[in-house]
Amino acid sequence: MNTLVRVDLQAPGFAGATLTTSRSGAAERPTRAEAEQAVKTLIRWAGDDPTREGLIETPARVVRAYQQWFAGYQQDPAEHLRRTFAEVAGYDEMVVMRDIFFQSHCEHHMAPISGRAHVGYLPHNKVVGISKLVRLVQVFARRLQTQEKMTAQIADTLYDILAPQGVAVVVEGRHGCMTSRGVEQQSATMLTSRMLGVFRDRPETREEFLAAINLDRAGRAPRL
Repeated sequence: MNTLVRVDLQAPGFAGATLTTSRSGAAERPTRAEAEQAVKTLIRWAGDDPTREGLIETPARVVRAYQQWFAGYQQDPAEHLRRTFAEVAGYDEMVVMRDIFFQSHCEHHMAPISGRAHVGYLPHNKVVGISKLVRLVQVFARRLQTQEKMTAQIADTLYDILAPQGVAVVVEGRHGCMTSRGVEQQSATMLTSRMLGVFRDRPETREEFLAAINLDRAGRAPRL
């Protein structure tokens, strides 16, 4: 559900704040100084003093962390799939990469999401380097996300760029917005999937993929 939030620029902590727009009307990216000032405001709102010794460098550290956590906004996921290999000796069975660990952040609370992605595809005359599947997951994970959207983005991009016979993506995630607040369910995990091409049309192909990633982990602790 979308929420409309009104920001009072005259409120304490927003003195001097301005929102600039480009000629296209899109909001421009704030400066590093503006980002650090925003962190100081949040520290004060939480009830602490951003000028005390333990917090004096925190705004700069947070901004540097954000650069890494949200580096996916500066990357084109399709670029990781441009180089393919056609010399596969007639290989025409599915390719599956299991247990791709990822860390993301929920777009609703900006709380961490951690988990694993399983990616499979049925090639059509060409394959992609296996590390590129990992990078594809990382690009989308390093953005503000919902797990459902991230799952679809990974699958759709691989399907559109590589043009295989089919793509299957399953994502398992543990959400900080549920483990550390709200309902506080520390052991709950979320499972999402997207099946395209032959994985959607042929139940036997889909079952082969699901068997390969071994989702049936009864009695096993989740490895997140």
